Amino acid sequence: MTQPYPPQPQRPGGGAQPTPSGDPSSDFTTASPQDPYDPKLTLEGGRYVAGALATALVAALIGLVGVVVIEGIFDQDMVPPPDLFNTGSHTAAFAIDGAIFAILAAAVLALLVVSTPRPKRFFGWLMVLATALVTVLPFAWTSHLDRAVLAAVVNLVIGVATWSLLAGVATRTIRPAARAARPAAGGPGTPPSYPPRG
Repeated sequence: MTQPYPPQPQRPGGGAQPTPSGDPSSDFTTASPQDPYDPKLTLEGGRYVAGALATALVAALIGLVGVVVIEGIFDQDMVPPPDLFNTGSHTAAFAIDGAIFAILAAAVLALLVVSTPRPKRFFGWLMVLATALVTVLPFAWTSHLDRAVLAAVVNLVIGVATWSLLAGVATRTIRPAARAARPAAGGPGTPPSYPPRG
């Protein structure tokens, strides 16, 4: 008789060993009939931090290029973002705010990885909402529709780029956390079994 499920790799002490899934949306975990719970996840710290900083650099450059192209080349005004460091420059404000947005998104993703069962799905929804928010904010700061649209386009590109880059970084750096092996049946730490009473 054929088995309904393919044989599962065994770990010391019994039970099936969760194996990485080929589907990136599954966060590299696969539930099995013998072990239906996802293992805890962790990050490769060095590579993740490097990827997050590279993402922040890209987001800053998108803001810088957006201002140079729209205001410098096409001579169109945009709604300026919050100038958090009082630089007095639209270019610096867009670049700095873009980098801060990416760093905050990376910090949220890292927190989700170590605390939630499906971090990439939660992160996706949070990025949808955050990107939508920064895209519509310029319309609340001015009555000039054309300036708001141009600023919204730059913000939208920063949000989408941050989302896609961090999702790629997570795909390469999320790993199942090591877990202590379960004690073998009858070994130390295993509660004694008693025969059923008649």
